Order: sequence, then structure tokens, then C-alpha cells
Amino acid sequence: MPTIKIKTNNHLSEVLITSSREIVAQYYLPERTVILTDRHLQRLYHSDWKNLPVIVIPPGEKSKNLTRVQHIYRQLMQMGVNRHWTIIGFGGGVVTDIAGFCAATYLRGLNSVMVATSLLAQVDASIGGKNGVNLAGAKNIIGTIVQPQAVICPQDVLKTLPNRHFINGLAEVIKVAAIGDRALFDLLHDQQQLILQRQPGILMELVQRAVRYKAAIVAQDERECGLRRLLNFGHTFGHAIEMATGRLHGYAIATGMVWAARIAQQLSFLPEATVIELERLLQAYALPTSAKVDPPIIANLIRQDKKRRGQELHFVMLEAIGKARVVPIPINQLLELFYDLRLAG
Repeated sequence: MPTIKIKTNNHLSEVLITSSREIVAQYYLPERTVILTDRHLQRLYHSDWKNLPVIVIPPGEKSKNLTRVQHIYRQLMQMGVNRHWTIIGFGGGVVTDIAGFCAATYLRGLNSVMVATSLLAQVDASIGGKNGVNLAGAKNIIGTIVQPQAVICPQDVLKTLPNRHFINGLAEVIKVAAIGDRALFDLLHDQQQLILQRQPGILMELVQRAVRYKAAIVAQDERECGLRRLLNFGHTFGHAIEMATGRLHGYAIATGMVWAARIAQQLSFLPEATVIELERLLQAYALPTSAKVDPPIIANLIRQDKKRRGQELHFVMLEAIGKARVVPIPINQLLELFYDLRLAG
């Protein structure tokens, strides 16, 4: 069973990539554990947590708000949860975001374990300690960075994952390949059929490679002061598309990566042939490379981006497949390029 450790200044966390969910029981004491999951997963896996208290939330991005968080706090109070308890977030990226946020803030911090049940959560959303909720249309504008005790990535749950959610997670795997792993990019290209068939061995490899890449970055830059910014490739536009259109995260990030690559091409960081190579891989997995959305809406959301610093954004410029760097760019310049290239047409 592959185990990847994330050692930061104040914490040692581990990510376990396992074939089944059975190992989860080793990470909690029944009398001091609460499960947080969504309604869909409660129906599928409720037998996994017999006799444990459970908090169930509606599935989907709409649950990521402070009203839902307050409701969870009240339930924790009613359960008599104290600082010796563990919150287990059993779900995809929305569940693990909310579970991590509540664990980090309730009673000034509880222990947490994440059981990532979607490909997106296994390769990105549950890894690295970032937890956030949305406010006033801004994505993850309120949040924390607190490492969980462990993240468990059971491969058996991927069998029941709806296809659009499986493809949703592949977008973040492609992102990792684009910014830092040319061999992974080639694997995604060459083994497309086996990947789409969810062949267990190759899925395990995809998850391992994506987690190892992100874990190495988080260990060096937990607070996103430098290197970790690379992981935001495609997210400046992608988050705006996600909030404006309601697309699933990965589908929005796919288009965001193409738009970011077009910006990099326009600024001579990247040849057009590489942009086309990225587009073709995304399209091969039925991920969108364009979006029809009102440009002023995208522009307004980008101005609210939490990564901005004054009048600049830290923008990830792709330089080649497997190579990228972060470049400060004035927001006005970025938006001028966005309009000139007619990216939202």
C-alpha cells in the first residue's frame, strides 16, 4: 500500500493509496468520531460507519457556504464534540473542503481524517490542507490551511463514481502533467483507453504520481508563498468559469488551462504547437476547451481572485509540457489580453 508523507514545519500528514476502504477503521475511536458526508454517499456507504454519529449535507458546490458551516457547528455542539474528537470527511472535494474547514475552526481545531471518494479529491482537493468555502460568488474566499492527520484514497470507491465525475478528476491529473510531469502527460495520451476503462493498476499509478507531485510541493511551501502557486495553473480563469457557469471544477479548470496557455502564447512563453497539444489531450477525455460566458462577468470574478496582490496576480505561465513558472502580471494587462484574444467568445 503506497504511503506518501507530507512533512511541513508544524505537522506530519500521510496519504494512503489503498485498494479498499477497510483501513479507515484504524484511524478513529468510535466513541470520539463523527462522520461528515453527503446524502448520496450516505446512501451508498452508510454500512461503513455503523453506530457512529453522522452529519449529512446536500451534495454539490452549493453546500460550501457559511450557513451550512454554522449548521454543522450546531450539530457538533449537540453531539457534545470536544477537542479529543476526530472529524472524518468521507466524500469528494466539497465534503473534504467543508470537513477540513470545520475541523480547523471548531473549538479552535479538531483532528481530521479525509476519505477521498472522488478522483478529484484523491489527486488534488483533499491533498495539502487547504480548506475553504465560498462567499458572494467568490470561490474558496474563506478558508484555512491545516493538514489532516491522514488522507485515505481507496480505489474501490472509484468504481461507483459517475463518469462525469471521473472525467472531472482527470482534469487535475492533466494539470499536474502539464506543469511538472511530461511522462505523466505521455501516459495519459498513450493509455487513454485503459484509463477510461478505469483499469485499477493504471488508476493507482495516476493517483500516486499526482499525489507525489503535490505532496513534494506542499512540503516545501505549505502556505503558498512561492512554489505552491504552480498548482494554480488554469485556476484564475477556471474558478471564474466555475462560479459563472456552474460547471464542475475539473471541467472549468480544463478551459481555464487552455485560456492560460493562450495568454502564455501571446506573451511568448509558449509556442502554439504546445497549446494545441494540451487542447487535444483535454478533448480526448471529453473535457471542454472553450466556454461561452459574458466576458465582464469573468473579468469581475478575476478581480476578486484571492491570489491577487494589489493590482497584480500571480499567474502560472506554461513554458512547455512539464514546465511552468509563476509570473506577476497586472490585472489590467491580463484582462486586456483576455478581451483581445476573445477567449470567452
